[in-house]
Amino acid sequence: MARVVVIGGGFGGLASAARLAKLGHDVTLLEASAQLGGALGYVEEEGFRWDSGPTSTLLPAVIRDFFRKSGRPAEREIDLVPVEPVQQHRFADGTVLDLPGGSRAAQLAAVGSALGEEAGRRWIEYVDDFAEVWDALRKDWFERPWSDEHASKDAKALLSTRLTLHRLAQRELRDPRLQLLACHRASFDGHEPRNVPAWEGVWSYVEQNFGAWTLPGGMGQLADVLAARLETRGVTVLTENPARDLVVEGGRVVGVRIDEGTLDADHVVCAIDPRRLPALAAYVARTMPAIPPTMCHIGVVGDVPDLPAEVVLHGDPTLVLRTTGTAPEGAHAWTILGRGRLAEDIVTALHRAGIKVRDQVEVRVDRTPRELVEQWGGSPLGVLWQGRNTVTRRLGTSTPVGGVFMAGAHTTPGSGLPSVGLSAALVAQVIGPA
Repeated sequence: MARVVVIGGGFGGLASAARLAKLGHDVTLLEASAQLGGALGYVEEEGFRWDSGPTSTLLPAVIRDFFRKSGRPAEREIDLVPVEPVQQHRFADGTVLDLPGGSRAAQLAAVGSALGEEAGRRWIEYVDDFAEVWDALRKDWFERPWSDEHASKDAKALLSTRLTLHRLAQRELRDPRLQLLACHRASFDGHEPRNVPAWEGVWSYVEQNFGAWTLPGGMGQLADVLAARLETRGVTVLTENPARDLVVEGGRVVGVRIDEGTLDADHVVCAIDPRRLPALAAYVARTMPAIPPTMCHIGVVGDVPDLPAEVVLHGDPTLVLRTTGTAPEGAHAWTILGRGRLAEDIVTALHRAGIKVRDQVEVRVDRTPRELVEQWGGSPLGVLWQGRNTVTRRLGTSTPVGGVFMAGAHTTPGSGLPSVGLSAALVAQVIGPA
């Protein structure tokens, strides 16, 4: 049995702690804030409740695997349901595309109907080309710790490619609306598609083949379920206890320094931005965090348009409207996110984009990117893509400091609930059973 300290109580830290405790280790989790969950959670005001972070996830198998590997199966604790359509995309020319997930045929029909048969065919061909990419990266990047020695030639070539997502979309998709569709996930996460490697487009393949999933009542409940799992597994949880630094002797970690002293450790899992720990900061000096979007939660009363769970309004600014919050009878809890040149109030921008509820807003909670980063102790969007070298400039599962491992959005394989959940599985693989 090893003494393991997990730093950070977001999804990556919670999943790592539960997995390692199930493997028989003595696990202590440190969280700087008063509650667990990180970006997972709720914002509540006057009877309205909104997810504070993600409202859905891709690759539901990642969550199911976590529950299976840490205790009771997911089906006994949560109710994952598909999101249909995954998103509604509204383009500047007035075109509306309800994009389904989990079905190649359904996407072909939807894109063909909204944008034309030629666009539908090109989109399907573009996504199909990621099948081999997914197969190579799934084996060597997503599901096992990266190893130059054991990785396939295909995986190595993909991770070192100079081809960017922007260039690939320009080359393969002549319709500008399809180019926006292909680059949306990366650009709305704060990245410039010209700096994002082409293989990141694999998430379009994942979305098409496995769909998007959510929890009725909000993804925020996942934080409570994971916290309960830690209690079941006997993890010691110390909230309002920020880690100040690692204690390193002879190139290996021996503890974590907190305000009250030092916690001895055989292994440490860093599930926060490593810039916050002086012992790791130097190793990521050439990286930058991806900054969250502007976020506004609104409580709307009266009749509203019948909208799906998520609406993307393409333009500058680009707005994303999420309609899945819970509200008193006769009201609606919506979240608006904004990227780009947001030169006016975000509710006014939504009004101008055609969803006119500005005069029906009774409750409003604004959250700036800076406030989000301060609240969460870092960006849940991980490391900003600054070209292909970002892969090697950020820390991987193992770090240069002996006994220190990385989980969360700032490490392999990246940000988003599926990747963060996989990062915890990779840590558990490396540390292994007690």
